[in-house]
Amino acid sequence: MHRQNILGSIIDIGVVPVVRTNSAESAIRAIEALYRGGIRAAEITMTVPGALHALEKVANEFGDRITLGAGTVLDPETARACMLAGAQFLVTPALNLKTIEMAKRYSKVITPGALTPTVVLAAWDAGADMVKIFPCGAVGGPKYIKALKAPFPQIEMIPTGGVSLETTAEFLRAGAAAVAVGGELIDAKNIAEGRYEVFEERARHFLAEVARARGR
Repeated sequence: MHRQNILGSIIDIGVVPVVRTNSAESAIRAIEALYRGGIRAAEITMTVPGALHALEKVANEFGDRITLGAGTVLDPETARACMLAGAQFLVTPALNLKTIEMAKRYSKVITPGALTPTVVLAAWDAGADMVKIFPCGAVGGPKYIKALKAPFPQIEMIPTGGVSLETTAEFLRAGAAAVAVGGELIDAKNIAEGRYEVFEERARHFLAEVARARGR
């Protein structure tokens, strides 16, 4: 998938599920459930045991039908391994310039994490496609996105942390390009009980909130 298509697809979907589970198998099953619920994007974090295997398996199973990303990418070496495993976009918790360089070299989308205006701008200047505002909920949530968008209307932002079904529309109206959702979408309790259908249902609700926020 071309870089602009990857970016367009993330913004169009509006929700990036952050898949942070305790096994590759549960990550794959969770993504399958989200797909059935209509969310055609997912970010598998590198904290998942066997994360690269999970990326490969999802990439093989879905191909271009899903926009697949790797999260918690801390360095360029990990970024390269994730791309080889099938990741089309990379998400980092903090700003690492060499990781951005690696993503650019292979025309992949990169969303580094930042919080303060200084770091947000530094990430954008370094070539970020979007900037992940993390941990957004801890510093004011939608109000903080609105405050950042005033001086930086050109920077695409994805809030992470503090995003729930109740706050999704608010974040998008405040100017977020999309939202990243973790435990509010995929939680350990339902995985432990094998209730993957819950994620399918939640996916539909989140997409409905995106549509509502965008007046569809």
